[in-house]
Amino acid sequence: MVHLIPLTAPDDPRIDAYRVIKERDLVGRGGRFIVEGKTVLDVALSPRNRFRLESLLIAESRAEALAPLLAQAPDDLPIYTANQTILDGITGFHIHRGLLGVGLRGEQPGAAALLASLPVRALVVVALGITNHDNVGGILRNAAAFGADAVLLDFASCDPLYRKAIRVSVGGSLIVPFAREGGAGALLDLLAAGGFELLAFSPAGTTTLKQLVRAPRTALMVGAEGPGLSADSLARARTVRIPMAGGFDSLNVATAAGIALHHLADL
Repeated sequence: MVHLIPLTAPDDPRIDAYRVIKERDLVGRGGRFIVEGKTVLDVALSPRNRFRLESLLIAESRAEALAPLLAQAPDDLPIYTANQTILDGITGFHIHRGLLGVGLRGEQPGAAALLASLPVRALVVVALGITNHDNVGGILRNAAAFGADAVLLDFASCDPLYRKAIRVSVGGSLIVPFAREGGAGALLDLLAAGGFELLAFSPAGTTTLKQLVRAPRTALMVGAEGPGLSADSLARARTVRIPMAGGFDSLNVATAAGIALHHLADL
């Protein structure tokens, strides 16, 4: 039986982690992150989620409809409910999905440890300089969909546990192991030392995707839309392009990553 904890005021100290979400997205929240929406929560409450949930906060008007989903929650997980006015007062904006949760980052392995944990045959996505949360979320969504073993991001890229990135990833950020650290050069050094073939995707690539035969250990590198990958990164890799009709020369980076992963995945 799901036990719901009703709230009567937006300043209840038990739900401080939810307060003024938009502003706190910019400054962090002390090792916590926000999940929102039914689809993401379904992942967050499943065994696939690599992170622990601290609490849930739902609109009281949705409690009955969400009962089957909430039944998956651990018995010791606090589930708070409130009316829409109180919810909006807590978060600082209108929560039209009526469903939020707080997750705990915990201790996650760095890039070196993550790569060392992968199997002999492994597929890694490397996101360099991806500053758009939608694109980071889309890359994590594709990585989850096509069974990538890990995602590496440099510090110039957005955090996959940013609220919008998790939402766009439809929970992929909670499933796929990732590490975000350092610069491109250091990450490529780790991959090369781990025996990964580096594939740099670029409109000017010398190999077409259809020609590509995957190596046992493969790292798929993508860069920001516009500037793309740096000259140094391209020089260290086998460059690959996805041909397009009519001389059109670019795809959204998350779309390109998805097409490449579909080609490279063991599905």
